[in-house]
Amino acid sequence: MSAPGNVLVVDDDAAIRTVVAAALKREGHTVTTAASIGDLRRLLANGRPDVLVTDVVLPDGNGLDLVASLTAEHPSLPVIVFSAQNTLATAVRATEVGAFDYLPKPFDLDVLSQAVCGAIAKGRRGPLDAPDVEVGAGTTTLIGRSPAMQEVYRVIARVVSNDLTVLIMGESGTGKELVAKAIHDLGPRRRAPFVALNMAAIPRELIEAELFGHERGAFTGAAARVAGRFEQAAGGTLFLDEIGDMPMDAQTRLLRVLQSGEFTTVGGARTIRADVRIVAATNKDLAALVQSGQFREDLFYRLNVVPVSLPSLRERRQDVPLLARHFLDRAAEDGLPRKQLDASAVAVLETYDWPGNVRELENLMRRIAVLSRDEWIDADGIRRALGEASQGSVAPGDAGIEAAVRARLERIAIEEPRSLDDGSLYDRIIGEVERPLIEAMLARHHHNQLRAARALGINRNTLRKRLDTLGIDASGNRPDGAD
Repeated sequence: MSAPGNVLVVDDDAAIRTVVAAALKREGHTVTTAASIGDLRRLLANGRPDVLVTDVVLPDGNGLDLVASLTAEHPSLPVIVFSAQNTLATAVRATEVGAFDYLPKPFDLDVLSQAVCGAIAKGRRGPLDAPDVEVGAGTTTLIGRSPAMQEVYRVIARVVSNDLTVLIMGESGTGKELVAKAIHDLGPRRRAPFVALNMAAIPRELIEAELFGHERGAFTGAAARVAGRFEQAAGGTLFLDEIGDMPMDAQTRLLRVLQSGEFTTVGGARTIRADVRIVAATNKDLAALVQSGQFREDLFYRLNVVPVSLPSLRERRQDVPLLARHFLDRAAEDGLPRKQLDASAVAVLETYDWPGNVRELENLMRRIAVLSRDEWIDADGIRRALGEASQGSVAPGDAGIEAAVRARLERIAIEEPRSLDDGSLYDRIIGEVERPLIEAMLARHHHNQLRAARALGINRNTLRKRLDTLGIDASGNRPDGAD
């Protein structure tokens, strides 16, 4: 921890000035306060503090514009900015003008104290270098004012000006590609291509050719030279989605590129320079995959230079109304009927568990825009739309069976709360899982009950009983038991 210093706090709210000053004084700092930019200028004329802490919205100007001018006038003065305008643009703009740190309101006083100590230490070592960042009007939009998203904004703001490799972690549907695109759009490579590759969607035998390209005749069907994603993204950003699904041999080649900065095409001999920034993403626990031998430890450390952990939607429920209205507005911009949410609809959305995260919420809003006849959507409209999405059964989707069961329980709690305590829940959920499983295995084995029973690990008599109990039609084109 650095030695205490002189801190100047600027905010037009007297209560905030008092609380912040008291907290910093307890840490041994000398604190002076000001209520406006004019007061700040007068205080600076009498001596420069070790660190400046300022709000963005001040009665006689904008704190970010102030930071920009102070950075030019006093290049060694570290500035910490806090603001209630909790958007990605504010966080990036604070970094752009040379702020040492950005804290969204409300902030933890311990976090502020740590930032002040770090700023004092940095200021005593020498001037700050303002990153080369330009925020354009067409940059990617990230929605959210929750504390969890504010931390994501802060990390993005710190990495956009450099080429450090970023690993984005989060559940399916949380917006990992959107974050990767924001890092690209706000950085110095924004005028070059942003190229995305989903590892889970590429056959294992084609991944290397997709990444590095191939020469004519490199393998059967290679009739011409094809550039891979590394070449397509030259000068820009290569986004490797679902990196946890990458096969081990391809991991080895990717590691070699990250180490050397060079690669060759499949079937080629010429070395090509890899001029790209790598942003990877996964919904899996890569550390656990390393422990189980399914992911290279050295590649994990190469990718995990700057980790970004995206919160699930149930961890940022206060953002749900903002996101829902944003998606309805976007649907209207796409030509769909404009819809509005009343307070009861918002309440239902905030209590739902969102196993599919932001993607599920967006799909639900578009479904409502298309199917609802009313302009104003109430709680019953949301419940109907959720019920239509579930179609009365467990549908795992991207989130897995466990999350799907939780989602089904959430829907039952909304639509039929009494059934949670009537003793029927176990048989009901098991039946909803068991029915599609048995039907799928019967279809797979052409309604041959003997083979379907063997595949399920049960005997044919048990299968017949379950068919009768569940009311499943076991008829097919082949006779029962025929081989």
